[in-house]
Amino acid sequence: MPETIFEVDVDAEPDEQPDSLVNRWHPDVPPAATLEPGEKARIECVDWTGGQLENDDSANDIRDMELDPNHHLSGPFEVKGAEPGDMLVVDILDLGPFPDHEWGYTGIFDKDNGGGFLTDHFPEARKTIWDLDGVMASSRHIEDVRFPGCAHPGILGTAPSHELLEEWNEREQALIDRGPDAPTGVNHETGEDEPPLALPPEPNGVLLGDMDEEDVEEAGKKAARTIPPRENAGNCDIKNLGRGSRVYLPVFVEGANFIVGDLHFSQGDGEITFCGAIEMPGWIDLKVDIIKDGMEKMGTDYAMFKPGYMDPDFSNYVVFEGYSVDEDGTQHYKNSTVGMRRACLDAIDYMTNFGYTREQAYFILSTAPIESRIAGIVDLPNSCVTVSVPQEIFDFDIDPDTLASNGSVEDRGDVAKTS
Repeated sequence: MPETIFEVDVDAEPDEQPDSLVNRWHPDVPPAATLEPGEKARIECVDWTGGQLENDDSANDIRDMELDPNHHLSGPFEVKGAEPGDMLVVDILDLGPFPDHEWGYTGIFDKDNGGGFLTDHFPEARKTIWDLDGVMASSRHIEDVRFPGCAHPGILGTAPSHELLEEWNEREQALIDRGPDAPTGVNHETGEDEPPLALPPEPNGVLLGDMDEEDVEEAGKKAARTIPPRENAGNCDIKNLGRGSRVYLPVFVEGANFIVGDLHFSQGDGEITFCGAIEMPGWIDLKVDIIKDGMEKMGTDYAMFKPGYMDPDFSNYVVFEGYSVDEDGTQHYKNSTVGMRRACLDAIDYMTNFGYTREQAYFILSTAPIESRIAGIVDLPNSCVTVSVPQEIFDFDIDPDTLASNGSVEDRGDVAKTS
């Protein structure tokens, strides 16, 4: 087992951890530890919320979650000899939940507190608790489903330079300024409030590791939120970036200062409920190395990775197709997001034929290793997106031919709700 270089306590508050957490991107955060090229290390991580969720049958904690401090991450970690222009190579050796914390959770966020991919269809907070048994996940809130998880870190990335941080803030602020009827966020056609198109720096609840307290206040005005993926990788939420994967991360500052966290036991392509993976605290074993002048050699300033081929091997799927026509019949031009929505909604409606609530079906799509693809993107005016649901994850037959013959519906429980 590699040496543990970053420790957490799942019972402690985020600002009382054995090692100081980070929840923003900033180039001046002091390294929590230093690694030599070729060195292996174990890094412990809290869950992305910093312990705001409970293993119970209520979704009140999802409804009432404080979002500004998220994500709660481990690092940064300096790699000796890494310089701007290099590629940092990170091998994901292994990861998992803590032995005394073998459960995870998934949430649907209330439309007034985060929302999600299908907020207009699922506006209220809901939660599912998952039991983690080896590589398998099952839930008391979703009966007759059991599957092997694609464990992976939701976030893995390097620190931006001051120049890159400024570029992020400028371009995202420009998007906020031009996006829906800024700055009020009101849709003049419907009269309803709409969320901003990006999240600017938020000084509230900033954690910047071991940075001096007087410097945190100033840095927090520019430090970037960890919500979106960017050139440094960050919050990519790629389900195939798991055990055995090799990740190539651009280096923008001396030492690379990479950060990791937001561990997922499993997830479908898209993590569509927003808190959509099986979220967990746990540990991750990594090995680091450097490719000098790697950005020039590889011809890219973006991250890349090679998957570890440790994904579940399903063979039978029910595949749902979606096109660039939204639910009210409005035609969009090659809009793959609309296509994904339609495929997901059809999959959700299909699963209700077998006794699942729409919320349960939404959770299944977000957590089980479903496959999403842009099947076609060149044909005017529609792109085609597919969502493939593996039949093997169910304890019964969901084949369309079986449904056509039987048409039976059973009660398969329900998810945790608010009170």
